[in-house]
Amino acid sequence: MQELRLVLEKHGFHFKKQFGQNFISDGNLLHSIVEASGITNETTVVEIGCGAGTLTRALAETAKKVYAFDIDRDLQPVLSETLAGLENVEVIFRDFNKLDLKEFEREIEDYVVVANLPYYITTPLVTKLLEESDKVQGLSIMVQEEVALRFCAKENTPEYGSITAAIALKGNAHIVKKVSRNMFYPRPNVDSAVVKIDFERGRVKVKDERAYRMTVKCAFLNRRKTLENNLVNSFSLSRQQAKSILAEAEIDEKARGETLSPARFARLADVLLERGVISL
Repeated sequence: MQELRLVLEKHGFHFKKQFGQNFISDGNLLHSIVEASGITNETTVVEIGCGAGTLTRALAETAKKVYAFDIDRDLQPVLSETLAGLENVEVIFRDFNKLDLKEFEREIEDYVVVANLPYYITTPLVTKLLEESDKVQGLSIMVQEEVALRFCAKENTPEYGSITAAIALKGNAHIVKKVSRNMFYPRPNVDSAVVKIDFERGRVKVKDERAYRMTVKCAFLNRRKTLENNLVNSFSLSRQQAKSILAEAEIDEKARGETLSPARFARLADVLLERGVISL
């Protein structure tokens, strides 16, 4: 921790709250993240929010290639020092959430994401990768602990929500490691966890992924309302039409979104598509 502080101070770096900057310096933790990600010398890694480059260096020691993204150009002199001598790292100062992912992926191989994510971009970033990427094979990401619980939740639990169902369409998520807030500099106000999401496209059978996402969004439009009510409000259906659709999908008309498994969401999406309620 002291060594990291000295490097940051040497280059006059000041933390910016709006970027959610909390860096890791503990070598054991860094290497445990790399080990849990399962990368090898044949793996291409995309790191988002590389910060001071501590995880970047640990990744580069194993991976074939690391594309390290960060939004803060003030980190450039810091990274020039912490990543010195590494020829398999390319630092890109861009906002990953604004990146044309299709264009970026035309230039690279299949890849995994390994990152200590700034908390404020976690859900939008995971959503972007789920919806836009053709080449990402998995994610190993440090996130806020309560977010990790949502990512890995099962139906009929308070943590289960739209992002849970969205992840389940393409991947299997599980918590690899819980991490104390004391492992970061500066120290955040909450604990974290490393979540691993292994992508398995086609694991949930659905006729159209966009229809699935629209169905999930509808189901969680208002968590307190039944699926019947959310269908009526989302798609301007009559109550009788909503009841008929739920009956065909073999879903109780009084059910709520958090009670549906990903497979049941897929069945409902297929019925909405077949009935022309969702048009693509």
